[in-house]
Parts: sequence; structure tokens; C-alpha cells
Amino acid sequence: MTVISEKIQSHQVLPKVTADPVAWIWRNLFSDWRQGLLTLVVLYALFQIVPSLVDWFLLDATWRGTREDCVAASGACWAFVNARWDQFIYGFYPVGARWRVDLTLLLLVASLVPLFLPRLPRKGWIICGIAALFPIIAFILLHGGLLGLDVVPTPRWGGFMLTLVVAISGMAGSLPLGVLLALGRRSKMPAIRIFCISFIELFRAVPLITVLFMASVMLPLFLPSGFTVDKLLRALIGVAIFNAALMAEVVRGGLQAIPKGQYEAATASGLGYWRMMIFIILPQALRLVIPGIVNTYVAIIKDTTLVLIIGLFDLLGIVQAGASASAWLSASATKTGYVFAGMGFWILCFSLSRYSMYLERQLSTDHRS
Repeated sequence: MTVISEKIQSHQVLPKVTADPVAWIWRNLFSDWRQGLLTLVVLYALFQIVPSLVDWFLLDATWRGTREDCVAASGACWAFVNARWDQFIYGFYPVGARWRVDLTLLLLVASLVPLFLPRLPRKGWIICGIAALFPIIAFILLHGGLLGLDVVPTPRWGGFMLTLVVAISGMAGSLPLGVLLALGRRSKMPAIRIFCISFIELFRAVPLITVLFMASVMLPLFLPSGFTVDKLLRALIGVAIFNAALMAEVVRGGLQAIPKGQYEAATASGLGYWRMMIFIILPQALRLVIPGIVNTYVAIIKDTTLVLIIGLFDLLGIVQAGASASAWLSASATKTGYVFAGMGFWILCFSLSRYSMYLERQLSTDHRS
């Protein structure tokens, strides 16, 4: 027994962790000749690229001025972004009503706070309540027509505000519809299973741009005379149902990963189908496919740029329109506008990706040692 205990203790000794930066660099970047060569190649590439980027972004950039100042300079035209900043954020929203957009964004940020409070009591109910109330409050604030607020028609929406509206609506609509489609595809009822399979395969087989065209151009042809549906609403529905088909396959992968014993145990406990799915199966399945869900959400954010083809000016559309105006028509303004839009999308997608990693750690689904 003494020999066994000594062996166990010898195996339990953890390697000494050093805080020496030189030792860390040598261990992680130059552990062998291959890794050392790759490190040197990367450092050389950074040495060639980073100074030029710093010059273009900061040192040679034009921060104030006009189109002529940007043409004369060799760097970024941040004067263009500064001059069009309000339009990039609010689109064509009336200046006197932009406080409603700011208040909606503030409420959105406040509604996300419970997601970062793991010890919040009744967190699930709070999130469900926010998910049910926020869209109604946001619609009243942005569209108006109630509580004495003037109506702002959706053609005047645009910029970053419209990007968030399309992205959040697509996320909120695709997940529950995707879950229902995934369950329907596994249903034992032939009619429901065939309908769900047909729906999923149809929308997975066509690009989103086709769905948007159908919603914007073809759908009004099938509506009764005199009956119209708002163009933005049609786009939101198209984005939601298209991504619901993709989300259904992600959720179906999680359902197939659940051991059969979980279904049998839930059935043996006397739970019906829906109670079994809601309380036993779906929580486990959705936890397993968090990376896939977030990947679909990131795709939704990037796909919001496609609404430009049906006449809706999101962030990228507003940037393109501003760069095409005669007052700023130049190569430097166009490049800077695209970089600005790209940075905005990167911030959204990267933040969502980091939150998914945080959520995986909280739910103990990240098994990296």
C-alpha cells in the first residue's frame, strides 16, 4: 500500500508553471525548428504589413476636410465617415425622432444584461419575458403610431439600425421555427415529416437572394388586389424562414446526439412527448449545438447586407450610397467606407462568438483540458 500511495503522489505532482516571458516564448513559439521557422515567417509578414496599415489607418489619414483633401492624401478618408456618421447609424430616420432609436438600442443593451448574470434567480422566465416584450416595445418606438409618436415608415429606416433590426429578427425567428422543423422531421406522422423535410430541403437548396427576390417581387403578385405587405416585413420573414431551415439541421444534429436512454428514461418517468422534449431532450440537444447555432447567427448578421438588392439600405448599403454621392466620389472614401462597414460587422460577429464561448464554459460543454 505504501508503494502504491507513493506512486499516486508522484503522478499527482503538477509541472511547475513559470511566469518568465522568455521561457514562455521559447516553449510556445520555438519549441522545435518547424515552429520556430513558422514563427519567424509570421513575424516577417507582420513586419511588412503592420507599418503600412498604421500609415493608412492613422498617420496618413484625413480626419477633417472634404473630398479634395481625401484625394490629395494617401491614407484613409475618415472625414467621409465623420461627415456621414449620422446617416450610417440612422439611415434616413428623421433627425427629431432619432432619440427613439437611441432608446431602443439602450433597451436592447439592458435586455442583454441577464444573459451575463449566471446567478440571477428565475433567469429563464426573465429572458422569456424580455423576448416577448422587447419586440413590441421596439416596434412601437421605431415605427410609431401609438402613444403620440409620429409614424416613421420603414423605407426611411436604414444604416446600422436596419442591420440590427434584420439580424435580431432573423435570430429570434429562426431558432424556434428551426426547433419545430427539426422535431417535425423526426416525427412519426408522415404528413408532418414530409412537410418539414420538403420545407427544409427547399430552402436549403436555394440562395437567400432568391428568397428575398421572391418575397419582394413575386409575393405581391399572389396577394389580393389592394392588399399590400410592408417590404421590410417581407424581408424579415424571408430571412427568418430561410435560416430556420439551416437551423433545423443544426438542431437535428443535437437531437441525434442524445443517447436513446434519455428518451427511454423520460418515457418511463411518465412524461408525454412535449414535456419530454421541453424539459429533458431539447435542453441537452441545444447545449451540444451552441457552436452550430452561433455559426448560423453569424451568417444571419452577414447576410443582412443582401437586403440592399430589394431597396433596403442597411449599413453596407448606406456606405455604398454615400460613397457614390458626388460630394465624396473618390477611391479613398469608398475604401474607407467599406473598411468602416467591415469593422462594424466584425465587432458584431466577434462579440457573438465570444459570448458563445462564455456560454459554453458556463454550461460545461467545452471539454478542453
